[in-house]
Amino acid sequence: MFYVVSLLVFVAYGLYAPRIQVWFALNEIGRGLTRLKVMKDKARKETIDYLTTTGKAPGDPTERVDQFLDYITIMPVDIDPNGIVGKIDHVVTTRDDRVRQEVGTIVGDKNPVTVSVSENLLEAATALNTIHKIVRHFYLLGKKTNSYFMLVQLQMLMPMIIQEADALVSAVDTFKLAQPLGDGIGAVIASRYMVGREKRTIAKDTVLAVNEYKGRKLYVVKAEGPMAYVGQPGVGIRHVIEEMGVKPSAIIMIDAALKLEGEKTGEIAEGVGAAIGGIGVEKYQIEEVAAKHKIPIYAVLVKQSILEAITAMRKEIAEASDKVMTLLNRVIEEKTKEGDDVLIAGIGNTHTVFTIEECPVCGQKTKREFQAGDYITKDGAKCTKCANQTRISLIYAETAKPPK
Repeated sequence: MFYVVSLLVFVAYGLYAPRIQVWFALNEIGRGLTRLKVMKDKARKETIDYLTTTGKAPGDPTERVDQFLDYITIMPVDIDPNGIVGKIDHVVTTRDDRVRQEVGTIVGDKNPVTVSVSENLLEAATALNTIHKIVRHFYLLGKKTNSYFMLVQLQMLMPMIIQEADALVSAVDTFKLAQPLGDGIGAVIASRYMVGREKRTIAKDTVLAVNEYKGRKLYVVKAEGPMAYVGQPGVGIRHVIEEMGVKPSAIIMIDAALKLEGEKTGEIAEGVGAAIGGIGVEKYQIEEVAAKHKIPIYAVLVKQSILEAITAMRKEIAEASDKVMTLLNRVIEEKTKEGDDVLIAGIGNTHTVFTIEECPVCGQKTKREFQAGDYITKDGAKCTKCANQTRISLIYAETAKPPK
């Protein structure tokens, strides 16, 4: 009898094992899909609340936000790769201009910081909406076709998809609370070379300041703060070299880099090449102008996870700035000589990173030394005059000690 039952169980398992596996896969993916929907809805709600309260939208922005969540960018054809970068640049620039224009019509507060934060919130909400729709598509398709192999692939990817979605929904809170991002470490370091120096716009949302260090003239480029933009460093660097006629002996780029599992947050890596992420247009522009003029490109990277890059700057990342400054100064001394021009580019989102020496509310003149721990405090320092609680300790990052 035992052998008969065992045989029946074995046969039944052989017949129904695929269905059981499909059921387990559907169950696990379904739980993940529910989490994604909660995140998507939260990002949408937070965006609408921000546009209504801080953005002072004159009407109900819900319908416009829902339309924006399905906004599509169609990339140019790449059958013939000749000139593809210029086409991508044109499409992406058109998209960015359109988004900024659309946001400008939704919000009543035309403050550039409010507009930039609204743009980033909408982009995060759009990304979460897209992730949810794609996962839902393959979930329903796998369920409809009863395809185990389709479902198991999605099941294996779900932990990484959830991790990225968690990072995006956390970024929403970071933008609303006016906290600097981990990705902004490059902008923070570049800003320390700009202390006390006049800045001028050289490209869209991109500024330049000139400083000196041990006989070298430093041309420092970064996105203009405190707006939540990354600027156009490629266009800016090309402007400095080809339109201003500067002949730098070296280009040094500082940016955040995704760490591998097992690496510590805030570790610093040194290398060569254009240290910049994104779709590739800016990197191409920098590499092209550097190769044309035979300028070496050096890179300094601060390691962090995807979650740490788009959420509030961690203490380990902020504290790495002093080490990066020391490394940068060493690279300048070793790779260039007195009388040379050096181009430094701080890459990253410059949200709440800019030079200011007064309270943004009452205008009280204030000077504050750079303190790494300020980047992770919730309230920051109060203004001594009006007790303003708008994270003064964060927006004074550029009043740090200049390079010695």
